[in-house]
Amino acid sequence: MILGIILACYLMIIVDISVIITALPDIHRALHFSSADLSWVQNAYALTFGGLLLLGARAGDILGRRRVFVAGIALFTGASLLAGLAGSASWLLAARAVQGIGAAIAAPSTLALLTVTFREGTERTRAVAWYSAVAGGGGSLGLVLGGVLTQWVSWRAGLFINVPIGIALILLAPRYLPETAREPRRFDFAGAVFSTLGMSAIVYGFVRAASAGWGDRLTVGSFLAGVGLLAAFVVTEMRAQQPITPLRLFRSRERSGAYAARILVVSGMYAMFFFLTQYFQGARGLSPLQAGAAFLPMTLLVFAMVQVVPRIVPRIGATRLLTVGLLLALGGMTWLSRIGADAPYFPAIALPLLLLGVGMGTALTPLTSAGIAGVAPDDAGAASGLVNTAHQLGGALGISVLVTVFTAAGGAHSVHGLSHAVSSTLTGSMVFMALGLLVVVAVIARPERLRPAVLRSP
Repeated sequence: MILGIILACYLMIIVDISVIITALPDIHRALHFSSADLSWVQNAYALTFGGLLLLGARAGDILGRRRVFVAGIALFTGASLLAGLAGSASWLLAARAVQGIGAAIAAPSTLALLTVTFREGTERTRAVAWYSAVAGGGGSLGLVLGGVLTQWVSWRAGLFINVPIGIALILLAPRYLPETAREPRRFDFAGAVFSTLGMSAIVYGFVRAASAGWGDRLTVGSFLAGVGLLAAFVVTEMRAQQPITPLRLFRSRERSGAYAARILVVSGMYAMFFFLTQYFQGARGLSPLQAGAAFLPMTLLVFAMVQVVPRIVPRIGATRLLTVGLLLALGGMTWLSRIGADAPYFPAIALPLLLLGVGMGTALTPLTSAGIAGVAPDDAGAASGLVNTAHQLGGALGISVLVTVFTAAGGAHSVHGLSHAVSSTLTGSMVFMALGLLVVVAVIARPERLRPAVLRSP
């Protein structure tokens, strides 16, 4: 039951990132967004989520994980209702930002509870496999669900659906989730503010560059402010007595590499969801339902790999499995980047998506396990916060960077122009995926090759 509540919560949070993607064309028309600003429907949620996750993790450690979990779900549910009622672009963006805050409060407790509840070994591998399937498959599942709701009901229905699920979780959590003891620690508000504002400034710089150009003063100022704020965040964490992000978590090459690789891989995947959905509806004339259903084969394969990965990890090894999975995903993204205006769904789109489903379904479990490997119970919340932060910031940064590529490639002025622009952004996703694979090989896999020599040294 604990695993069921954890997965239901995390699925709702992950689905909320993508359920609205299929509805973006409808939102574009209904609330009069510009093409560049439309990405903020995603980024407003992802940035507050990613930026405040570390504070949410610390809140769970200090105040009790179940108490913080319920508070986060309550805030997320209320903001979902307000987002569904939005009557203007600014209203929707504000509600999405509050949704992100609620998700940031609730999400760290999910992986932290999983880490301390399930013993390391086969039991935890299976639990992490389900959690990773939600992380990877939840995004594409949201596209399918968003397509169904947008076409049959309204784009608002994808937001309203969180309300009954959130209420159910609020009622079930106090009954089944164990409460953890409060700890006499302080909140590192300065660290949370610097990290959130720094990432927001950098992503805004990319979005601004898409509409105003790289030489625009506000674009340059945003990048400079972002770098300065992130530098202040690092200095704050080095000096804080009780930092929001214990820097000892980065001493492990395996964990550090896992966080970096996750940012890069998720950047490529969520940008692919974002732009391929526009291709399906803008270049191919598919309805929101058909566009969402086009991702269904990939979704099913990601969840199907949950049954396979725990069985083959002991035989192949987590790092090898992670490498193979990313190689398959890279192959699928490379193939998909060759898309054109007249590309048939089968095999030009369906088969690359199947490769991506197998690859991501294989890679995300060992990637998640690497992010929490060897952490003490006291650091479970912080480590899970870093895993979720990497996931959300990856989605925000990938979309923001490739919005610039999309605009430079011609945008959506014609069917062939849209197809060319989407192909260019998918090439960018391929680059993100390749960089993620490079990090795995150079950083995560390297300690395994060096370990025998280290053990033999005096």
